[in-house]
Amino acid sequence: MNRRYRKTIIAGNWKMNNTLSETRSFAEQLKPIMPRGKWCTVVLCVPATNIQSAVRLFKDCHIAVGAETCHYEQKGAYTGEITPAMIKEAGAKYVIIGHSERRQYYNETDFTVNKKVHAAVEAGLIPIICVGESLEQREMGVTMELIAYQVKCALAGLAPEKVRHVVIAYEPLWAIGTGRTATAGQAGEVCQAIRTVIRKQYGAHVARSVTIQYGGSMNAKNAAELLAQPDVDGGLIGGASLKAVEFVQIINAANQE
Repeated sequence: MNRRYRKTIIAGNWKMNNTLSETRSFAEQLKPIMPRGKWCTVVLCVPATNIQSAVRLFKDCHIAVGAETCHYEQKGAYTGEITPAMIKEAGAKYVIIGHSERRQYYNETDFTVNKKVHAAVEAGLIPIICVGESLEQREMGVTMELIAYQVKCALAGLAPEKVRHVVIAYEPLWAIGTGRTATAGQAGEVCQAIRTVIRKQYGAHVARSVTIQYGGSMNAKNAAELLAQPDVDGGLIGGASLKAVEFVQIINAANQE
């Protein structure tokens, strides 16, 4: 982490979990143990039906709320989709874009990710852009080339002053929901490579401002080691963000010097 130049962000991704009543229960568990005077920014990305309630429930904890995806059009005949403007008006500040599960199950591509990034930024949301490789791609030795391509595609056409405020989440597909985690060295190496790509495209000033998270099974046990890497500026937390105690332990790890 490098707090001098950029935000440390711990973001929970609830995925398709937690009803409204379960969200209230989570908030009741979280509030008494949430650290005060925290240094890192905390975000919870929740199902769309929970956004408005989550904004109200977590306000006292100073937790920002995000959505888990969005569409790239402002309106239209896209049954079941939600626009960035809808998300913004509901009170959210962040939106996850290009998560590996969206790419795998809903055929999202690097090009639709780019369109969503532009739509989110135009609506005043902060996109958390996910990039990552499969186990096969890592074993083939193409991780760095693939990540560079994904980052360039996601940010294509975005003005440098806008790039400064996006968040990139490196999530190796082989470490999501598998119990496997990239070593701190592996995570740090890829996050450093992402920053190098941004520096080459947009300059050093922009690159050092961008928050880059690690998003592959970060938990209470490995968070401190991962966050000690100079280019790992936080985490995109899956399963551990559904457990109030463990989520707070990760936040505490991010609040250490």
